[in-house]
Amino acid sequence: MRETAPVIEDVRTRAVLAPLAHPIRTASGTIPSAPLVLIDVIAERGVTGHAYIFGYSPVTLRPLVALIENLKEMVVGKTAAPVERMADFTAAFRLLGRQGLMGMAISGLDMALWDALGRANDLPVCALLGGEARAIPAYDSYGAVDPAKDAGRLEDSLARGFKTIKIKTGSGGLQDDMENVAAVRERIGAETSLMIDYNQSLTVPEAVRRIDRLAEHDLLWVEEPVPAEDLEGHAKVRAASPVAIQTGENWWFPEDAARAILAEASDFAMLDLMKIGGITGWQRAAGMAEGASLPVSSHLFVEASAHVLAVTPTAHFLEYLDIAGAVLREPAMVEDGMVRPRGPGLGIEWNERAVERYAL
Repeated sequence: MRETAPVIEDVRTRAVLAPLAHPIRTASGTIPSAPLVLIDVIAERGVTGHAYIFGYSPVTLRPLVALIENLKEMVVGKTAAPVERMADFTAAFRLLGRQGLMGMAISGLDMALWDALGRANDLPVCALLGGEARAIPAYDSYGAVDPAKDAGRLEDSLARGFKTIKIKTGSGGLQDDMENVAAVRERIGAETSLMIDYNQSLTVPEAVRRIDRLAEHDLLWVEEPVPAEDLEGHAKVRAASPVAIQTGENWWFPEDAARAILAEASDFAMLDLMKIGGITGWQRAAGMAEGASLPVSSHLFVEASAHVLAVTPTAHFLEYLDIAGAVLREPAMVEDGMVRPRGPGLGIEWNERAVERYAL
């Protein structure tokens, strides 16, 4: 009888700068293209698992590639059993810690291992986790917007069935925020939910001041108003805020999720597969969120996030921000504002011509 988890024979990494349909403008600057590391876990029986991680800046790509190449010796010759391999990584790097580039590399490998396991068994990952490939409500995620110049984009979002939209704020003063949010609210109408994201750009007093003024625009949440690591600050803003607070995309592994939940830092939980520990870490963190009655949304990684949200008890929204579509054979599809997980595995296939074109 053959094992359901194939033995890993090699790991391949490639760095690309994937073009974006629109540059992502944040309070901290603009991301013109997506710096990605593509990961292939090559296993026996002709199975190859795919995943990618997002480096935020091109300067991270070379060290990430080198790091994953060095981690290869920890998995080659072992089975593509993600939970077991995550336990190996946890033990090996307990003293060093698993934040930063190390955490990104480990999480990327975990996602690729789940993809390989799904392909080996001809199942989508959501089915491996005991669920079904159900459609997940998504919101269209924008950077900072110019309500006049981006009017066509906003109307296109509504035409594609999105019932929820998020914009980034904080690149200017309160008056700028008020004008932009008011204009977007008018453009999308009262029936479309609207969220804003400050990308950690404010102090606690300034966050309280701005949110109090912006609450009149019926916001679903305000995301990361203060630095992500300031859990006490988030809790103070939350206590004073008339709008729900969202954070979590910068929680490193389930341990960070536990600390944030204990601090009562957020009304929701936004998990990032690349930082929470891949699919293995997501499962643990999602269980914590369920225990605390926190609705869970995803951050980036549309393809893989659809699978884990399908089995998350308190699933809320999938963030639709396509950073890898330019190098995928079939980018994630939106149908009536929903995204459905695809298989086998995570449903990721590289467009090799595009990969070669955008290789760093």
